[in-house]
Amino acid sequence: MKNTKPFVILNAVKHACRLGRNLKRLSYKCIGSFSLVFIITTIHITPRIFSVNKSLRLISIISLILCIYYQELEAQNTNLTDTTISIISEDPSSIMIDEVVVTGTRVPKRIIDIPYPVIRLDYVSFKYDRKVAVDDVLSSVPGMFLQSRYGNHDVRISIRGFGSKSNSGIRGVRILLDDIPESEPDGQTRIEAIDFNSIGSIEIAKGNLSSMYTNAPGGVINFINEIDFKSSFAVQFNQFGSFGLRRNGIKAGIRTENYGLLTTYSNHNYTGFREHNTESWNIINTVVETTHSRNSTLKILFYYADGIIKLPGSLTKEEFDADPYQADQRAIDRDLKRISTKGRLGIRYNTKFGKKLNNEFELTTYATIKYFERTSGVYRIINRNGLGVRARYMNTSKLFGRINEFTLGTDILFQPARTEYYDNIGGQKGDQILQLLNEKIYNNGFYLSNNFELIKNKMYLLLTGRYDQIVFDLKEETLPSRNDNRNFNAFVPKLALNYKLTQWISLYSSYGYSFDSPAKNELESFDPALLYDPDLLPQKTKSFEIGIKGYAVNSNSQFFNRVMFEATFFNLNIDNEVVPYEIYNEVYYRNAAKTIRRGIELGSRVNIIKDLDFTFAYTFSNFTYGSYSALAIEIDSTGSISEKEEDYSGNIVPSVPKNNLFMAMSYNYTFTRNINAFAKLSYSGISGLWVNDANTDKTNSYQLLNSVLGVDITFGKLNILFSGGINNMLDEVYVGYTNTNSAEQRYYEAGEPLNYFTTINIGYRF
Repeated sequence: MKNTKPFVILNAVKHACRLGRNLKRLSYKCIGSFSLVFIITTIHITPRIFSVNKSLRLISIISLILCIYYQELEAQNTNLTDTTISIISEDPSSIMIDEVVVTGTRVPKRIIDIPYPVIRLDYVSFKYDRKVAVDDVLSSVPGMFLQSRYGNHDVRISIRGFGSKSNSGIRGVRILLDDIPESEPDGQTRIEAIDFNSIGSIEIAKGNLSSMYTNAPGGVINFINEIDFKSSFAVQFNQFGSFGLRRNGIKAGIRTENYGLLTTYSNHNYTGFREHNTESWNIINTVVETTHSRNSTLKILFYYADGIIKLPGSLTKEEFDADPYQADQRAIDRDLKRISTKGRLGIRYNTKFGKKLNNEFELTTYATIKYFERTSGVYRIINRNGLGVRARYMNTSKLFGRINEFTLGTDILFQPARTEYYDNIGGQKGDQILQLLNEKIYNNGFYLSNNFELIKNKMYLLLTGRYDQIVFDLKEETLPSRNDNRNFNAFVPKLALNYKLTQWISLYSSYGYSFDSPAKNELESFDPALLYDPDLLPQKTKSFEIGIKGYAVNSNSQFFNRVMFEATFFNLNIDNEVVPYEIYNEVYYRNAAKTIRRGIELGSRVNIIKDLDFTFAYTFSNFTYGSYSALAIEIDSTGSISEKEEDYSGNIVPSVPKNNLFMAMSYNYTFTRNINAFAKLSYSGISGLWVNDANTDKTNSYQLLNSVLGVDITFGKLNILFSGGINNMLDEVYVGYTNTNSAEQRYYEAGEPLNYFTTINIGYRF
């Protein structure tokens, strides 16, 4: 029987656009039609999310372009003014396209004026949610794939495939906290210190940003503490949930005319849904902001975090099918765990000067301490300290009668580390020192950018470039002593264009290069005679993207009166992609010669009717190895080891789903000035993903249904927030994390089963 669904969808698109053209306010109705297409398309692809055809994937983009095309023609004929579209900024629940962000460009700019996809999430968008891990907060971001291994403290963040194969920490995505790198100089990141009870907003810039940040081929995420409050307050927060979840703490802020102080303390405990999976954390976060002159500010930023997490390890397919929540027996026998202590002190000074205050200078200095105890086959103790400096100068002036923004900056980070190796005796440190390593890592980076107005109020050209040098210097102090070093450096440019179709709708495109050096753990050699792998090369990418984004409001319309949307196509050609492999239970890394990544990102937030919002995010990823052959090592159940040369060319890149769909319907209702209620139902559909380069094993697809209810009540200066939710309502058994290229086929780690949470926050505003 002939499949008529695509034709039904196309007809719906045609009729929706025709309806929009015939209505009085065409500009809003076209975008409303596009939103309707989103919903119709979603209904179509949800049951078939794992077999989306090419025509269907392009429908939303094509319909949007057609609508905008008709809008432009009609606007020329009817002389529509810019006042037709306006932004209702007092609506805090919307993701605003006119939000001012700094992430990505390094200078304050509206999202609509940035020539690549950028999203800002404010606290109000996730205040009722669980907020334990990043997937509780960031699942609605198109192009992002999140795998939470053991809560927030071993999470994998992947943007356009970068970071998808990291077996420890976050790679390929630059992580910032208050615009200071949480990422280490080699690009490795752990985010134990990020407390979502303290976060006021999150800025996500997707795509190649290596021309502005070190090791950022996938993008940058900036978590920003909530320092921009208007009056003094205190909040006591409590959260309880399944599997022994307990999170308690206090947040307080003091605001005067000249300064603000925010401090947060959180205590987090979790038994875990798997065997040998407990964790406990304490986090202190403090920000002080002073305005000692009209044009200058000084910030002091401090955090301290300590905790322990037990690791259950990965399972074979047979073990997963028998009991997905059991632990690898070796994890129990070795008492696999991580004991961490982290601290950071930062000072930032910002000033504007010049007759028109068109010059800006910012200087940030910071120091970090990091202490880790980690058990695996051995017992490791790692001490890392860091000193960093960030400086930025910006000038805004006229060039040839057009606006020109010039920025020059530098990032310097020095991190010495000492690693001690001991025998692991049942999770306890043995007496014998196996190895003693002293390592120094240097990262020196310099960048510049220039944003020039090509067509007045319409078209802008952004040129950026960055030079990075990353140096690894390692000395083994055990007898006989040995030294080794690796040095990586590159200059990566990028060109981007932004064309504004209307005041609030823009087309953008960019082409650039990225450079991603190996991390310290990736440089470890399987050859005991070597300290660093001499053959591992940095990953280099040529990236292209084109897209459209916008925001529109029609306060006179009952339906679709607020719409935010984005659509992006990207094409990446990667040389020497860094790929993990396993030998004798230890993970090492090698290069795949060529990788091709193509994909589409679609996102929208639509106010369907008053108080009812629909959120949509869909990512299609077609990632394949272009040229890649390597030695395959496998260990069977008897312990026998086999080795053979394999050609993986043409295979699908593992650990990335082909289809990633998120939808949410939320209702925010105000009963009175002092009582606000909230309800949200969200859906995630993830197609199966390969777990190895050979494409011999694949996870099952899965679908998750989550719900949240909340009420926010104010009595004078007293505020009480109640919320609760159920995650994985269908109790789906699924693989939540993949251990890529395991030689023992231990690929699988279960995602969270059905669970609930309850939140009670009590606040007082002075």
